[in-house]
Amino acid sequence: MRQYIRRRPYHDLLNWLRHGLQHIVIALLSVGIAFSLPAAAQYVLFEWWPKTQTDSHSLLATEIGLSVILVLLFNALQTVWHSRHMVAAARSASLVYATDARTGLSRKKAKLLAQESSSPRDVFILTITGLDTFVDPDSLFHDVLDTAYEIRVMLLDPRSETASRHVEAIPDQSVNLQSMRDEIAASISYLTALHKAGKRVTLKFYEHEPLWKVVVVGDRVWVQHCHHGFEVKQQPEYVFALQTIAPRQGFFVPFYTYFLDHWNERGHPVYDFETRELVYQEVGENETKRVPLHFVDESDDLFEAPAAPQNVALETSDL
Repeated sequence: MRQYIRRRPYHDLLNWLRHGLQHIVIALLSVGIAFSLPAAAQYVLFEWWPKTQTDSHSLLATEIGLSVILVLLFNALQTVWHSRHMVAAARSASLVYATDARTGLSRKKAKLLAQESSSPRDVFILTITGLDTFVDPDSLFHDVLDTAYEIRVMLLDPRSETASRHVEAIPDQSVNLQSMRDEIAASISYLTALHKAGKRVTLKFYEHEPLWKVVVVGDRVWVQHCHHGFEVKQQPEYVFALQTIAPRQGFFVPFYTYFLDHWNERGHPVYDFETRELVYQEVGENETKRVPLHFVDESDDLFEAPAAPQNVALETSDL
């Protein structure tokens, strides 16, 4: 079945409506509680308590219920008190989200977090194949790339020895060099469609052993550790945000710099979307050679180019 790049829904309007409904619900609950307090107090004092005084079973049940409520309340307060240091540490590290479980609820929350950035202009990605990162329509950044203008992606070169060691260390027998090449071919096809749509897309390949998967979207960065012998999607995921008041605080800038350092390293070939070749350059950006990727064929174009973005500034700042 042919896959298509989907347009991003109106997340800004939905977020505005969601926050508005939350404020309305809280206001209604507050008004309801305020008006029900006199009636509740009158019921407890003049109806419930007189019956409880003469009924030992009701008195015992009331005491047990009150004890349970007090225990739960004090335990909750104790948990909050002891967690204040963890909250302060997370705030200092600029950690806004973390999960080690791939449940439906956690993925939904993570996807909403990825889509909160209103039409990010730049998206930078350093990963292994890119399939689970942005090609899959259910991935976190599928819609995000559809709205961004400048996209920089770094993928692991499937021809390298590092790629062979990576797939050999994974116990899953379905993961091999061929499956890696198929995933990378799908990623190239997806990025080619974005390139044809007029977006500024640059794809590079690296050969070193990956340490971190990094995705920079606006003022947030998604991070996963590339543990040897495990697939990246099985690793815990952390999201750090840029603190505008104190930008040097937290882990956003270090991971952002981590991506830029690898991006600016010499020796990484750049993929030519027109000729389907890897272009090698030396110091001074002089082209030295071109190498075709034989596993990428014109028949692999599974994605159609979306409509060209309207009113998008064509100039971009150098990072």
